Amino acid sequence: MAQPPVLRMSRLLLRTLRDDPADAETASHRLLVRAGYVRRSSAGVWSWLPLGKRVLDNVTRVVREEMDAIGGQEVLLPALLPRATYDATGRAAEYGDLLFRLQDRKGADYVLGPTHEEVFTQLVKDQVASYRDLPVILYQIQTKYRDEARPRSGVLRGREFQMKDAYSFDTSAAGLAQAYRLHREAYARIFRRLGLDFRIVSAVSGAMGGSASEEFLAPAAAGEDTFAHCSGCGYAANTEAVAFTADVPAAVHPGPPRELDTPDTPTIESLAAHLGVPASATLKNLLVTVDGEITAVGVPGDREVDLGKLAAHLAPADVRLATAEELAARPDLVPGYVGPQGLDLPCLADPRVAPGTAWITGANRQGRHAADVVCGRDFTVDRHLDVVAVRTGDPCPECGAGLTLDRAVEIGHIFQLGAKYTDVFEVDVLGQDGRPVRLTMGCYGIGVSRAVAALAEQTADDRGLCWPAEVAPADVHVVAAGKAAQLTLAEEAAEALAAAGLRVLLDDRALSPGVKFADADLLGVPVHLVAGRRTSEGVVELKHRATGEREELPLAEAVARLAG
Repeated sequence: MAQPPVLRMSRLLLRTLRDDPADAETASHRLLVRAGYVRRSSAGVWSWLPLGKRVLDNVTRVVREEMDAIGGQEVLLPALLPRATYDATGRAAEYGDLLFRLQDRKGADYVLGPTHEEVFTQLVKDQVASYRDLPVILYQIQTKYRDEARPRSGVLRGREFQMKDAYSFDTSAAGLAQAYRLHREAYARIFRRLGLDFRIVSAVSGAMGGSASEEFLAPAAAGEDTFAHCSGCGYAANTEAVAFTADVPAAVHPGPPRELDTPDTPTIESLAAHLGVPASATLKNLLVTVDGEITAVGVPGDREVDLGKLAAHLAPADVRLATAEELAARPDLVPGYVGPQGLDLPCLADPRVAPGTAWITGANRQGRHAADVVCGRDFTVDRHLDVVAVRTGDPCPECGAGLTLDRAVEIGHIFQLGAKYTDVFEVDVLGQDGRPVRLTMGCYGIGVSRAVAALAEQTADDRGLCWPAEVAPADVHVVAAGKAAQLTLAEEAAEALAAAGLRVLLDDRALSPGVKFADADLLGVPVHLVAGRRTSEGVVELKHRATGEREELPLAEAVARLAG
């Protein structure tokens, strides 16, 4: 194998920053920009500079090696795709404004691919004819596009991002289960090799469709996902996938509803304080639109509606909060004082809002509420759904112990899709008995660029980035902390390390030692070799970036230590 060249910082496209970017919200955003790994091109679109590209390539390499190890075959499909492909499965409408749409010069409609289920399904239909050609696992590592309304947190949530998406095809549910297991195990190996702390949690499928799905989450304060976990039994799930477990209130038999004078009480908190009752005795009615139709969602007043759960239950319908303009067109809906009784609109409710339970809720008049409003007598629930947001202390669905909530970055997601896409495109092969067999399918994604950001979030300290060895842009950062003599020794060290097969970053810039040391900590290479005060003796200092441990060694011994 050819000796890797020494990467000299004097020639490297690199400009580190002393100050944080003004718009940086997370550690990864702040440090990847300050260290010169990425630069913002436009909102949600990032350029990967030489050191950042090396880290991204290292993550990609690990993903590729583990995918190949389970029999995956790498392909590269177009990112520019006919919109009709996504219309066929209904996902053009499901993605809505997230989908980048464009036309060519002839007026034909195209999209930029957010994921590629449809295209892989069509490819397999074209290429696979018999059960003898199966099972097959295909994957690609490619740029994806989603028109995020508020791209933020640097490369954690962009409009353009690197993703590995894989797809398995088989003739049976057992084959799908085997492919799912292979990917689950491969993902665990990938994230362990990358040095990520991760959790595997139950998840909902959302717009992807299918049945079983699990997420791989990297716990981090900057994460946009919340997951619940139980220290008692090990249960873990995305909060949208946590099942309803609370007790349903007992049925009561009060008299007819009583209207109450409750001025200036548009919130549950102000209402409970005014009446001297617990918030749990009140009924909160959230107004949403479901495919454009205003719908009431009722939950106990001490709980919140999880819109993600609601959307998952109603998928593929478009679910969002009703706007002020939509509510203004309905004078019967009085913001802050809405009650389900007598309203002409669909009503959904949490299972706690059970038939026979009585509530204090809005009276549909400004400054007025109603007490003793009974579900099933005074209003009807069209459909009970588990839509309450999980909170710390809620009972674990498995063992009943209290749940804990933590934030995390989603770095991977695996799905058992079944025949959702193969049914649409009628993907059949010749089975063993000579009859057509409909293929079943799995989908498996890893956010490659998100994994870089997640690593930065988990491993950085107050001095800068701190990469695990598998993904670092170099194995050793050699620093010449002085003038001619130190530079000569540093160059000798760099060449010896490179000759031993190590990737070397050499700081040969004409800058002060203090600036070089600060940049070395900021860039986060695992080991620093410093030619400094004992250069005349041929002694260098080794510093381990993660622990701060230092030791002084003769150059030859230091090289042997690192090469070993």
